[in-house]
Amino acid sequence: MTSTRRAELVDRIWERDPTVWTGGDEAKWLGWLDEPHRMRERVPELEGFAEGVVDEVDDVVLLGMGGSSLAPEVLRRSFRVEAVHVLDTTHPLAIRRLEGELNLDRTLFVAASKSGTTLETRSHLDYFWQRLKEPSRFAAITDPGSALEQLGHDRGFRAVFAGEPTIGGRYSALSAFGMVPAALMGVDLDRLLRNAEKMVEACRREDGNPGFVLGRQFGTGWEEGRDKICIPDTDGGFGLWAEQLIAESTGKQGKGLIPAPGESPDGPDRQAADVHLKDPYMLGGEFFRWEFAVAVAGVYLGINPFDQPDVQAAKDKTNEVLQQRREPELEPESSIDELLAQTREGDYVCVQAFIEPTSLNDRRIADLVAKLRRRTGLVVTHGYGPRYLHSTGQLHKGGPNTGLFLQVVDDPGEELPIPGRDFGFRRLIRAQAAGDFSSLKERGRRVARVHLEEV
Repeated sequence: MTSTRRAELVDRIWERDPTVWTGGDEAKWLGWLDEPHRMRERVPELEGFAEGVVDEVDDVVLLGMGGSSLAPEVLRRSFRVEAVHVLDTTHPLAIRRLEGELNLDRTLFVAASKSGTTLETRSHLDYFWQRLKEPSRFAAITDPGSALEQLGHDRGFRAVFAGEPTIGGRYSALSAFGMVPAALMGVDLDRLLRNAEKMVEACRREDGNPGFVLGRQFGTGWEEGRDKICIPDTDGGFGLWAEQLIAESTGKQGKGLIPAPGESPDGPDRQAADVHLKDPYMLGGEFFRWEFAVAVAGVYLGINPFDQPDVQAAKDKTNEVLQQRREPELEPESSIDELLAQTREGDYVCVQAFIEPTSLNDRRIADLVAKLRRRTGLVVTHGYGPRYLHSTGQLHKGGPNTGLFLQVVDDPGEELPIPGRDFGFRRLIRAQAAGDFSSLKERGRRVARVHLEEV
């Protein structure tokens, strides 16, 4: 790309010109370009809220999915804050285990959902509200006018924080969805956002623009067939956040970049992506650099990086299963051997684990990933369900048909009722597994299902 075209592309992004991508509704979703500055102005509000609860609560539980949970999870791990918990699973055993670890009277529950209608988040909120019903122990982060905003006001929540409607969930790390949890972790927001603002200015430059350079690398690599983005492991799990940003932004119209946290960049279909995190406060700049980079990569792919046309598919399938009013059986289907026999050059393997997220199961999935990698020589990605449905699910269904999908399920234990619903968490997570499996099959994806004890 010539320097003239490079400068023009950067200028057009900052001018909010949707024709730099597809000429669709992209201009409506570029609020993230200004969000670090807006959030700096809200620092006193957020830190004042955090200071006001510090003597009253021992634990904070964030109830959120996808864009509302992944940045807080990376911040929590990076700053090593054990008193903040991110609940983004519907597995009954995990919910019971977390509840058993908490003194509910000294716990603050923060429900985070841009739409205000996210099924998992609203189910979590209804569950813990029934347990506690103390408004001062609840807060919400949601876009103005949402049902969650109204609920928070009606119930008298301690606070309801407004999100920025011109920012999509995966671009919301530096908005209230990331910064309210960060404040509750005791993070110095001013320092974090100063790093972000420095990166904002750097991403305006014609030369030495770090966001453009990374995005051009992603885009030119994709043009050359190197569509696997190998993200190095970090102490804070940066790849958890980055994989949603990449997968949901680019995985559509049969195209896509495949994020591969922890995978080796050695291979003809792979490229390395550096993460610059000498200290956790550099996350402010790194969040923005990667956001800008993925917006630039979208130009090369010729797609709208800000929509997610296939995410609804799994939700619709889940609802279809739930409406059958019986629990899906989730019997094994095909096998690992049969799945891997369908391997083609340039493929990747994806483990979709609808199991209880524990340290033991982390190791079991890591062992499975290592075995699959040795057997195939392919990139192997993995994620817990239903978390990945809000992260990489768009890529799995809307991206290239190069994935081999292995669903792993377990016994979720006894049913755990959800107040106001005719189903509980057990039936919900099994419906989510069944719904996504069906959705993948409908799209001609190569899939298999096994039980955890078989791997």
